[in-house]
Amino acid sequence: MADDIFHPDFKAEPYWWEFAAPDPRNTEGPPARCDAVIVGGGFAGLNAALELARRGTAVTVLEMGPFGQGASTRNAGHVSSGFNLGKAPSSSERSPALRHLGEAGYGALLDEAASSFDHLETLIAREAISCDWRIRGRFVGALTPRHFRALARKSADAPGVNIVERADQYSEIASDFYHGGIAIERSGQLNPALYHRGLMEACRRQGVTLVAECPATAVHRSDGGFRVDTPRGEIRTDGVFVATNGYTGRLVPWLRRRIIPLGSYIIATEPLGAERANALIPTGRTINDTKRVLSYFRLSPDGTRLLFGGRESFRPIDERGSARLLYRTMLRVFPQLQGVRITHSWTGNVAFTFDFLPHLGAVDGVHYAAGCNGSGVAMMSYLGYRAALTMAGGNETSAFERLAHPARWFYRETPWFMPLVGRYYQFRDARDRRRAATGDPT
Repeated sequence: MADDIFHPDFKAEPYWWEFAAPDPRNTEGPPARCDAVIVGGGFAGLNAALELARRGTAVTVLEMGPFGQGASTRNAGHVSSGFNLGKAPSSSERSPALRHLGEAGYGALLDEAASSFDHLETLIAREAISCDWRIRGRFVGALTPRHFRALARKSADAPGVNIVERADQYSEIASDFYHGGIAIERSGQLNPALYHRGLMEACRRQGVTLVAECPATAVHRSDGGFRVDTPRGEIRTDGVFVATNGYTGRLVPWLRRRIIPLGSYIIATEPLGAERANALIPTGRTINDTKRVLSYFRLSPDGTRLLFGGRESFRPIDERGSARLLYRTMLRVFPQLQGVRITHSWTGNVAFTFDFLPHLGAVDGVHYAAGCNGSGVAMMSYLGYRAALTMAGGNETSAFERLAHPARWFYRETPWFMPLVGRYYQFRDARDRRRAATGDPT
């Protein structure tokens, strides 16, 4: 594809950074001693730090780069209330792990997923975070008639979920690509960089020490607590929370074996004008689909651009290469955008787990939260908050703490198998579309 898809002012960085760029400031050096150390300054880490500090705990947050450089400001800003919880990428039905939990266990997870949405909404209001937060709902487009039937079965008794037949989908999206879908009313959207910046400001108001450019290199048991090693000195502390998610390295090898980092890619179009942009998604909802190689998209908060994302490559690829792939996919959904140019292209790591579920827990006394499988704005915020309650001595456990966190014998640190899995998923998606085009009901 020719480079004429790129705007002259093209940037290989998130569109969101136009509003809140990464913050390299070190409020101060790491202290020699504090009550709790948080490793990772994203949504989970900052939520944990904020809640602990509100309870009188002296907290230090370590970030390996500038604050706001990681995945928390690289996502699309879609906010789920849990409807997709545990959905395997090869199916619009529940993952096997959820089926094994039974209805009671599944219900407990759904309740907490709903609580994650409540937590985010309450937090934004309490801390007066200006981040373009709004509840517009979400439309899930069905790749094939069979996918539509599965969505309809799943949502038949779900409150606030409406089935949208293909004949009616233009009320949701100006595209013939999908075979109907569902509209979920309780779903939101925000500017993730502004939300992240607001969390940092809230932490500073509570006296949290934020230390940028300072990775944790090792954690050791020491004198009834922990010693956290950094390039800028060691920290003695009573508790440690690792919130590195899709950027989890060797600090906790047990956790690294249970997290699969996978790149997800997003492009932003040049301004389309409010009328043209709003015609694409009349309701202003966020949109995703039932493809195994997922697409997800929304309008920018000012209603003038399309932000289009997906997992277009399962190998490392640069921002221009991913933009070309995403542009092709975007035109399959919206052929009317032919000729529109791209102003931004970026990527961030999504943390997958083998059971497609988020996890919260502790290993050797080190607390962690990880694995939201691409739906992490509300859930990672909530899991960070719940980790803080546990670290502060709370007795109530989360349903996500009670889950077994599986590993696989063939995986250590490098997800060598993901290109093979990705190619297989792409083949399955293409085969399903061909069958749907010929009227094959399977």
